[in-house]
This record gives sequence, structure tokens and C-alpha cells, in this order.
Amino acid sequence: MPAHDFVSPDSIRAQFSAAMSLMYKQEVPLYGTLLELVSEINQQVMTQQPKVAEALRWTGEIERLDQERHGAIRVGTAEELATIARLFAVMGMEPVGYYDLSSAGVPVHSTAFRAVHEQSLHISPFRVFTSLLRLELIDNPQLRELAQGILAKRKIFTPRVRELIAQCERDGGLSASDAETFVQEALHTFRWHQDATVTAEQYQQLHDQHRLIADVVAFKGPHINHLTPRTLDIDAIQVGMPAKGIPPKAVVEGPPTRRHPILLRQTSFKALQEKVAFSDAQGSHTARFGEIEQRGAALTPKGRQLYDRLLDATREALGGAPAEANAERYRALLKAQFAEFPDDLAQMREQGLAYFRYFATEKGLAARDQQERPTTLQGLIDAGHVHFEALVYEDFLPVSAAGIFQSNLGDDAQTEYGSNANRDAFEAALQMKVQDELALYAQSEQRSLQACAQALNLDFK
Repeated sequence: MPAHDFVSPDSIRAQFSAAMSLMYKQEVPLYGTLLELVSEINQQVMTQQPKVAEALRWTGEIERLDQERHGAIRVGTAEELATIARLFAVMGMEPVGYYDLSSAGVPVHSTAFRAVHEQSLHISPFRVFTSLLRLELIDNPQLRELAQGILAKRKIFTPRVRELIAQCERDGGLSASDAETFVQEALHTFRWHQDATVTAEQYQQLHDQHRLIADVVAFKGPHINHLTPRTLDIDAIQVGMPAKGIPPKAVVEGPPTRRHPILLRQTSFKALQEKVAFSDAQGSHTARFGEIEQRGAALTPKGRQLYDRLLDATREALGGAPAEANAERYRALLKAQFAEFPDDLAQMREQGLAYFRYFATEKGLAARDQQERPTTLQGLIDAGHVHFEALVYEDFLPVSAAGIFQSNLGDDAQTEYGSNANRDAFEAALQMKVQDELALYAQSEQRSLQACAQALNLDFK
């Protein structure tokens, strides 16, 4: 088939994201309620804060806002991880970043599959935080062997989706009808299965080691455990959730409230207790929950260093993990520490703390043939010929991800794994390298500068 007859990976990703959202809304009705709340708050923010709406229009994010989602899954074996990577590749999603969550007491390490070019992200910003269970962290040899045996027997991909993955790799793409079939077949991997693959006793043994281990090992597939819309005001969401019958977690994860958000802020509602059928008895399992995110500026290495230092200082001053009992104190400490991080885009740019996108303005385009005009980037900005906006952060934060996991696993979750980062082992299981998110942001910024220079007929520095 000629390449021009293939559906673009971006289009397949957009179809899959919409289908996944519809499926999850049917499986978890509270997710539908959450989407309504997010839509209400986003409309309010854009009406009441025209500058926010204007910034979204400059960057093109206003078109992607309603469809923006991230999901999260947890796989059990290297083979499952390598195959899920091939499945996501059909949709133009590549592994970005390495996250070690073991240091926060969660026995997984992870990556985020997403599009890597800003044009592709504009079409569909769908991303999936994908974690691999680390069986080597289970200290009970018998339990580790039991888990390995159970995972070795399961098949989380349909035969047809495997065929279509291989076909796409061989031919370089999928036709419209094959892409439609691929989306439907791929959804099966992410569905909730009420029937467990273990006895009630085996489930309890796995659960007692760590709830997340039971969630990964005891079921037929890596059911999507949350699907996350993007809000423009997470504090308003946190306040508004109880009135909609949605109990929020105690603390919003990530940086404090700011005029110009940075990185990622997340909250969630408590995991649902769902009926399951063990192989020998009826029971229940707590796993799937709702999550909401607010995305801010992508930070440079210098900005991340400052962010990490301020977050570490906050947690050290708190003397423990943020929870319901110390939520107010944590918020106050966080605000006090982050006063050091400038809440002004011009200052953040001048100090090299964040990445930006640059745009030629109408004034700049009108002056492109004039002899007397600025030739440096700063001069063009000062003259109003170039406009800049922060580059949106497309990735995740390990501490925040662990905080969300733990809040939904319960306070008695295992927290003694220590730091066990092993990127080499993860990439060996993945059968490819993960990409450096900071390099991707730098490339996006550079492309916007080049486009600006071309539009203005300049070679500025």
C-alpha cells in the first residue's frame, strides 16, 4: 500500500485517546463527573482571566485542552513492556524519561510514552505513564516465584493486535480500516477484568507484600488505573470536587499555587473498591482512581535544580510525607520555600529557568523589510516584534507520581525499598533507550526560534 494511504500515527493516537476516554467513562462513572467539573472550571478561568486564554491561543494549547488526557498502566514482565512499546509506536508514542519510584516505597520503575514533536502534541497530547513491576524487590522468595509463575502464563495482548503491530512495522503504517481495528483491539489490553487469576489467599499474600503488586499480578491485564484530564486551576478543582460527590486526596502534589504555573500539579480522588471474582471466592480490590492535572512551564536543568532544592527543603521542614493531618502546614511551608522561585515569565526567561516558545508578532512581520530594526532576540522582544510563552511541561514528576500512588494504596503500604534506580535494566526490558525530556524541550525551543527568525527574515542570536 502506498504510504499516502496510511493513517498518520497522530490520527491513530487521537482515535485511541477518544476511545479510551469513552471506555473509562463507562467503567468508572465518577470519571465522567470529573470531566464535567474540569470543563466548568476551564471555562471559568478563560472567561475570568483573559491573559490565560490569550497565552493558550498563542501556543495552540486552547485547541488541545479538552481532549488532553494522560493514562497510567503497570505491566508485570519485560516481554509485556517491550510489546507495549511496540503498540504505542504504532500511535507515534515514544518512551520519554526514566522514573524510579522505589525510593518512595513503590516497587516499580517507569517511563512516559508520548509524542515528541510539538506539532504531533498539538494534534493529540495523549500520554501514558507506564510502570514495570520490580519483582526483585519482593523479599519473600516463595512469593516472588508465585508472582513470576502467574505473570508468565497471562497474555495481555490479543492475537489480532499483535498481527497489526507487526504489519505496521513491516509496511510502515496502517490503512484506515486497519487503524480502526487496531484501536479496538488495543483497548482490550487496557480494559478492567473483574475475574482475577489467583485464589483469594494468593491475592492476600500479594496484597500484604504491597497493594500494587496484587494489582499487577492478580489480574488478566494491566487495566488502565486512571485517566487524567487537564485543568487550568487545580485549586478550584480540589475545592469543587466534594460538591460533586468526589472525595479528593488531602494534598495537591507538585509546586504551590502560582500566577505562572511550573511543571505539573496533580490531585486525585480515592481509589474505588470494586468487586472481583477470585478463582475460589468473591472479594474486592482497590485500584482505579480519578486524577486531575495542571500543567505549567517546562523547566531547564537550572530550573529543575532550583525546584528540587525547594521541594526537598519543604519536605525536610515538614518532617515527613504530606498527608491529611499536616496538609495545611505543608501548603504554608511550600509557599514560603517557593517564594525564591520567580513568578514572572520574563524573569524566568532571563534567569534561564524555563524553556519558551517564540512567535513573530504582527508588528514584527510588518517591520521585516525595514532597515532600522532590532537584530537581537532581546531587542526584538523589547520592541514587540517577538512574543514568548512558556513551553508546556509534557512529562511527569517521580515524587508526585509516588504521592498519587501512595494516597490510593493506603497508609499501610510498604515504604522501605530505598533507592533502587536501574535505568539500564529498564531499558533492557524495554529493548530501547528512553529519550531525554530536557533535550526534547531544548529542540522545541530551538525550532520556534528558527521559525521566528525565518518569518522575520533575520538571523538573530
